[in-house]
Amino acid sequence: MIMKSSFVAFILGISILARGANLAPIVETEEDVYTYANANNGAGPMWCSGSTSLVRTGGHLFASGLETVADAKPLNNCRWILFHRGSNGWERVRVDDGLNREPSPLAAFQDGRLFLSANPTLGSGPEPNGGPTRPDVIQFAANDPKATPVSLKPAWQSTPTFTEHSYRSFAADSAGEELIVFQNIGHTHAEWAFRNRASNWSAQGRIKWPWGAEYEKPEPIRICYPNVALRDRAVHFFGVSDIIEPYKSWRDFKREFTGQQWDYDFRRLFYTWTRDITKEPFAEWIEIASRDKTCGWVSPGDLWLAPNGEVHLLWSERAIDERLRARFFPEAKQRHELNYAVVREGKIVRRRTLMESTEAHPGIIGSAGRFHVTTDNRLFVVCYAAGTEPDKRRVAENRIVEILPDGSSGPSVRLPLAKPFTSYFTTTLRAGSPPSRTLEMLGPRVGAGNTISYARVRLFAEP
Repeated sequence: MIMKSSFVAFILGISILARGANLAPIVETEEDVYTYANANNGAGPMWCSGSTSLVRTGGHLFASGLETVADAKPLNNCRWILFHRGSNGWERVRVDDGLNREPSPLAAFQDGRLFLSANPTLGSGPEPNGGPTRPDVIQFAANDPKATPVSLKPAWQSTPTFTEHSYRSFAADSAGEELIVFQNIGHTHAEWAFRNRASNWSAQGRIKWPWGAEYEKPEPIRICYPNVALRDRAVHFFGVSDIIEPYKSWRDFKREFTGQQWDYDFRRLFYTWTRDITKEPFAEWIEIASRDKTCGWVSPGDLWLAPNGEVHLLWSERAIDERLRARFFPEAKQRHELNYAVVREGKIVRRRTLMESTEAHPGIIGSAGRFHVTTDNRLFVVCYAAGTEPDKRRVAENRIVEILPDGSSGPSVRLPLAKPFTSYFTTTLRAGSPPSRTLEMLGPRVGAGNTISYARVRLFAEP
């Protein structure tokens, strides 16, 4: 069913509409995977949103979950779980024997090797303020996931001091059979380790954060929740600022308003890349988007590295923090956007808004955007769409729209799920899963509380 929406390209020519007209989503599976208890440690099952907890490899489907350990105290009071979906549904095939704070993302090669990124604490008792950790990558065999896994022990530059706040990223080049993992160190940089096709951690280094010279007190702009892609040793990195509110007047006002001594900004999106992680440093940071002037909000959605080397970026924006508007920027207007851009050789060559809702024209707000790529390299955007249509009909659903080769888009189409996903992981190419004509999603759904669910949606009527 083709829905009316605020996708700005809905009224494009008939030839463009015909390209996307064969979208006919059919839900093949919609089921719960596990339920979790709140760990009260600041993280949760979707904390690693820039990576993924859902992968396909060797014909098998795996998910990683997060379990709160009842007798453990925050911050490191969780353990990872590995699930496999077989003919009888989801099965717990492995449970961590250590403690972590954050979820553990997955990656895979299509030869059946499955990898899990963990960050186990080195502590042995309660750690209310966290403590040192030892990052690891654990390898499983897809055809025998219950067999004892292998610790790959990443090799880092020097001896970095890792903690429970890892904000780590995990990506795979499945065809090249290579991996990369990033892990933050405080507010200054991230350490990275690269594993080559010969199964050696052959390169290590640091990625330093962009410098916030324009702030009242200049400081590094820590980047978190990044989307990372690795292919032929080129690495692309796209994340959001995550620093304590840098403007004193806003910081003081928020403290009065919330009673909290701190508040973090998520207002600036940055991108960097290197042609060869083993030979070339990362390029200067490019600021893709900013809502810094009106205390807004931005969030990275996804990154796709196209066969021609172009980098496709997807993100959400909110123009202002309405709590501050009356005092600090009374003329500013609220605006919600789902945005898209293309970067070529480090330069933005295309930018457009896919979905928008404004104060003057309130409509559907698009969030949780993800790319989906089919076997013939067609590019789609999936999102959670919520709000009110022009006919006053309330909407809360997942939608999909095709991004056409010229950058325009086809019509948006509703995914006919019984319960839509408010946020979700997919079987992304960035983690080594293959392209597919089927969309797979893992995450929380509307009204489902602390339950993580899975859905498989066939996108086209034909096989």
